[in-house]
Amino acid sequence: MKFIGIDLGWSSGASGLCCLNWENNQLQFIECDRQQSLNDILTWIDRQIGSTEPAIIAVDAPTIITNLTGMREADKLTHKHFGRYHAGCYPANLSRPFAQKTVEFGLCLEARGFVHAPTIEAKKLGRYQIEVFPHPATINLFQLDRIIKYKKGKLAERQLELMKLCQYIIDILPSLEPYLNLSCSTGILPVSGGSKIPEIPTSVATLKALEDQLDALLCAYIGAHWWYWGIERNLVLGDRATGYIVIPQL
Repeated sequence: MKFIGIDLGWSSGASGLCCLNWENNQLQFIECDRQQSLNDILTWIDRQIGSTEPAIIAVDAPTIITNLTGMREADKLTHKHFGRYHAGCYPANLSRPFAQKTVEFGLCLEARGFVHAPTIEAKKLGRYQIEVFPHPATINLFQLDRIIKYKKGKLAERQLELMKLCQYIIDILPSLEPYLNLSCSTGILPVSGGSKIPEIPTSVATLKALEDQLDALLCAYIGAHWWYWGIERNLVLGDRATGYIVIPQL
């Protein structure tokens, strides 16, 4: 079973991509990357996953949108459950400029056999896709009092916050179940489970590149957590008809 995380660029900009593989009762890091166009993202996915190979694709973007205006119910529920942590999501509706792209991406995945999975039988092989949202996931996985604010602010502030995220990933994800082996994550995270964090990005561009790939890694892990535990240790906000978001719970 493979787990693909997609930090999808909603309008313009590159998308972060990550692939994990379930092998020997643990998650193995395979690759992180960034791609620009939907075609390039789909080509990358096709290279990682065979046409009949089981996998979950976890996408940080609203791939189901039915409301013309306002907010989806799933979006409202993130504010209800996680607003106090600053982890409510942006409103998604069909009037927003990103809607065509994100919905199209979900349809392209469906055409490849990846069915939406707001419900799942734990550890059952299949081809699934889900919508995820890293901010509330980090609140639960890392037991935070507020989100790690690495997306906005001055460069120096974002550098410090992104390094915090790196350290949480290194220290905590390998201690959870399912276990994530980061020993092969050369260039993204340190090898051999050491505590040394990656080199601090020195520009907005290099910071954004690392941010996209770390978000994709989180998405892939959320997908694995959903497959491994199902509803026992995950929260599902919304539904298949109007859009849903899967969030891990410990």
